[in-house]
Amino acid sequence: MPWYNKGKYAVFSGETVLLTDTIKVMLVGPGATFDPDDNFISDLTGELSGTGYVAGFGGSGRKTLQGKSFTEDDATDYAYLDGNDLVWVAINAGTAAAAVLVREMSSDADSVLLAFIPFSNITTNGGDLNLQWSASGILRVT
Repeated sequence: MPWYNKGKYAVFSGETVLLTDTIKVMLVGPGATFDPDDNFISDLTGELSGTGYVAGFGGSGRKTLQGKSFTEDDATDYAYLDGNDLVWVAINAGTAAAAVLVREMSSDADSVLLAFIPFSNITTNGGDLNLQWSASGILRVT
């Protein structure tokens, strides 16, 4: 999964601490594109909006990542961040194409983009959207 440059800097410099800071997950549609040079949420377009997903800073659409943990796997030579799976209940907000990990600050203009996690398009239609992370974690470093 692609990391944003600002996200890498924030983690490596200690500006963002993945285990202790509040990390949120936002959903974007197929029109959203990954640009590693984007820094803040305000640089990104295409966040979902509709029933069951209120977009924007402080909106109920962005879910807080809970149950965060790190794992080191020497057998396959990688380490990863994992967290609890997420559910958006009764969502009808367009087509979801990616999850974006962010650290919300005081507005979308200073909230750091961490990583862009694309997946197959999911059309929301009023049912629940279950985001189940990979068995090898959310963010993986090899």
